[in-house]
Amino acid sequence: MRWEGRRESENVEDRRGQRRIMGPAGLGCGGILLVLVVAMITGQDRGRLLQLLTAQQGVEPPGPATRAPPGEDRLGRFASVVLADTEASWEAVFARAGRRYEPPTLVLFTEAIESACGFSAAAVGPFYCPADRKVYLDLSFFDELDRRFGAPGDFAQAYVIAHEVGHHVQNLLGIADQVASAQQRAGDREANALSVRMELQADCLAGVWAHHAHRDRNLLEPGDVEEGLGAAAAIGDDRLQSLTQGHVQPESWTHGSSQERVRWLRRGIETGDPNRCKTL
Repeated sequence: MRWEGRRESENVEDRRGQRRIMGPAGLGCGGILLVLVVAMITGQDRGRLLQLLTAQQGVEPPGPATRAPPGEDRLGRFASVVLADTEASWEAVFARAGRRYEPPTLVLFTEAIESACGFSAAAVGPFYCPADRKVYLDLSFFDELDRRFGAPGDFAQAYVIAHEVGHHVQNLLGIADQVASAQQRAGDREANALSVRMELQADCLAGVWAHHAHRDRNLLEPGDVEEGLGAAAAIGDDRLQSLTQGHVQPESWTHGSSQERVRWLRRGIETGDPNRCKTL
């Protein structure tokens, strides 16, 4: 990606280095794969897992956040640039629809964080909290994406951020509230299916960003799209279940199969049209 020297977002809170208090059963970043697989693949509720983690560990009250990563922090600056580029894309898309885009804040943290959605450990992976409209990211996840999931590359990393921003777009458009209401009325199987469709739509919306980033600002380089599609395939529920438990359970999927994730990300990249992301 051609990201060096580009505008960085002002909507970044750098809370890395915040001291973490943990009990004997606490999880560090080394537990990322285990809990990520449990929360994202086996179908267990992420909130319940967070409650279990909360019982074992905590985090000190946050101090003042640095508003932007320092100049020598290459990975932090990269995340800030990607966020800024999503802002440019979605501001334009919303403007064409006669709406005003309100960007999320990206919170960089280390190991654990307290958000408006509760306590979260890095082990659950990047996440979006609709209650405070913030994307939370421990940058060590990018190393996990490369080493454990076999999805290297800067565009693979950018896709992760853009996917969470996609959830913010769903929140702004009222889709998240509609789905949450439908899930309350639905049975477990239907509610889970709605969750999968929400995640696939976020993949498609990440592709919409990539389309405009390349067309309008020439951000992407040859091979970047392949990196992103490779990342989507690497974290498909079926692939991760096969790797971790040796068999596939479609009824417990939370994010969709590798084929589905690739298909919807590709659709967003090819069309650049959020109206073509109607998985719901």
